[in-house]
Amino acid sequence: MPLSRRQFLRSSAALLASSPLALPQSARRPNILFFIADDWSNRHASYFGVPWLKTPNFDRVAREGVVFTNTFTSNPKCSPSRATILTGRNSWQNKEAVNHYSIMPNEFPVYPSVLADAGYSVGLTGKGWGPGDFKSTGWKQNPAGPAFNKKTYKPPYTGMSSNDYAANFADFLQQRAAGKPFCFWLGSTEPHRAYEEGSGVRAGKKLSDVKVPAYWPDNDIIKSDLLDYALEVESNDMHLGRVLESLEKANELDNTMVVVTSDHGMPFPRVKGQVYEEGFHIPLAIRYGKNIVQGRVIDDFINTRDFAPTFLELAGLRAPDSMTGKSFLDLLQSGKSGTIDKSREVMIIAKERHDIGRPGDAGYPVRAIRTKDFLYVRNYTPDIWPAGMPETGYRDVDDSPSKTFLLSRFDDYFKLNFGKRPAEELFYLPTDPDCIRNEARNLDYAQIMRSLRDRMEKTLREEGDPRFTGNASFFDTIQYTGPKHHSWDNWLKNQ
Repeated sequence: MPLSRRQFLRSSAALLASSPLALPQSARRPNILFFIADDWSNRHASYFGVPWLKTPNFDRVAREGVVFTNTFTSNPKCSPSRATILTGRNSWQNKEAVNHYSIMPNEFPVYPSVLADAGYSVGLTGKGWGPGDFKSTGWKQNPAGPAFNKKTYKPPYTGMSSNDYAANFADFLQQRAAGKPFCFWLGSTEPHRAYEEGSGVRAGKKLSDVKVPAYWPDNDIIKSDLLDYALEVESNDMHLGRVLESLEKANELDNTMVVVTSDHGMPFPRVKGQVYEEGFHIPLAIRYGKNIVQGRVIDDFINTRDFAPTFLELAGLRAPDSMTGKSFLDLLQSGKSGTIDKSREVMIIAKERHDIGRPGDAGYPVRAIRTKDFLYVRNYTPDIWPAGMPETGYRDVDDSPSKTFLLSRFDDYFKLNFGKRPAEELFYLPTDPDCIRNEARNLDYAQIMRSLRDRMEKTLREEGDPRFTGNASFFDTIQYTGPKHHSWDNWLKNQ
């Protein structure tokens, strides 16, 4: 009979002593700092040669650690992505937490609780799991840990959070018991919207430095919006630098695994919440001092559900059976670059309902499979609008100058960002990284597409996806806990 979440947590300390992964009693147990940005796209760092933003502290972590080039979330929206990180389970395995603005089940162990039960000091500042409701299911605090949010500061631009994340982390370090290992979740709310419009240009950034992706026109409104986003990426990076300084002062930097990542792509049309490459491909750099060979780049596929078992293995703990992710500690410790574990070659992505705005608050269910060269996407309701209803303002896309501009065009760019999509899409990524050319009807790719579809569906059945086990109606029963002013019913009332 499987252990309940409560029973598992009670047994964690015993596992630490009995596990074959357990550290020697004399060893200094490693710390874990999980630094997660909100809505930060893959490769948006000066480390990758992007000229319109500067991220010296991410660049330092990358140089002094390991960069993973193929890290993905299985659901490109805040709360479902963060649920996969905490539970070590894929999005479709997390019950109600598959949706945005939903509830967080209390039946799956989350890695901060497991580590706390094993003697770790655990803390959180900023955004942990959310947005959504965790209290109604029995959580006494955010599943990411107890909050440290007392310190504030005046941010340089409106729209940025006043949370002094780095100072709150320093508070956490000061209050923990001497010599006790820690696990801390620093959840920046940058570069989430809203932004101070035009702030990037006013700060001296140049429109001419920005190269827009192929699904947007080469337009100054979009470029300026991207520069505003860049300022928030840089603010996030500033806090990372101060956190590294705190670790150095506490003589803990080299005994701390510093993980820097994001929950999904940037808050722009056709990115955040959408099942295209930019939406679910996220940055990841890890620093762990002299415990790993530095300056490497690893191309193996990493899923957000792999974080939890990696952190537990690092602490000498066995991951609970509920965690379906796979630790990648072996990749970090291998000393190698490139592709190391050839079994890490595929990623599956899913969404059901993100934000409301359709009749009956219906979702837009999608499943996709990503390999080295291909992205296959299956849209299960191609007759409805993927980004939300026009009447309610396409609510699955954050409001922005870019959104307003694209909605005014009624051309191919409008269709790419807001138009209805076919039931099947196939993209050849080496020549089409922006996922513009749908090859689903190209007979040259027919066998490849069939193989990808079969592999995806087989995996989803094996992993218990309700959409493939005869229980797809479950997704329509999940409670929405967010603001209702953009709902279909509210729109009808105001007509």
